[in-house]
Amino acid sequence: MKQVPVGVSARHIHLSAEHIGLLFGAGYELKVMKDLSQPGQYAAEETVVVVGPKGRFDKVRILGPARPKSQLEVSRTDAFALGLKPPVRESGNIDGTPGIRVIGPAGEVELEEGVIVAARHIHFHTDDAAKWGIADKQLLTVRVEGERPLIFEQVVARVSEQFALDMHIDTDEANAAGVKTGDTATILSE
Repeated sequence: MKQVPVGVSARHIHLSAEHIGLLFGAGYELKVMKDLSQPGQYAAEETVVVVGPKGRFDKVRILGPARPKSQLEVSRTDAFALGLKPPVRESGNIDGTPGIRVIGPAGEVELEEGVIVAARHIHFHTDDAAKWGIADKQLLTVRVEGERPLIFEQVVARVSEQFALDMHIDTDEANAAGVKTGDTATILSE
């Protein structure tokens, strides 16, 4: 059986170094609150406020390190609350997506684009992908075992020697299946 750990991804924001400086002050460096499942990735102590056409969220966690472009990842439920209709996209693919206002303690930034609902995906280390015969960007079918077992289709395989094996779903998907971080998913087909 091809089993992978599940990580539930709550709403969060990735910021560019430029935007970190505008929101927190020139030269500001994020402080690590805790490491995440992917090597080198972390939840920062810092949070921001995001404001959409209909609503806002306070204390949106920043994930570090800084990225080339700023990006807000939300669930579909979060998007409704903000008054936005973001597409389901892979992280980093933000062209043509809605924007959002981001407020920090030292200033604010109007992102012209960057709001997505992250496509469900599995991070594979190259060794795991090779062992299981899985290619980067391949679409998989995966069963999650929660209170209400559920089969997810079109789960994107993301392969890199920098990744650790981990499936990422958002809070809406996790709630639908009754799963939590640390539960297990099984790849059914490739």
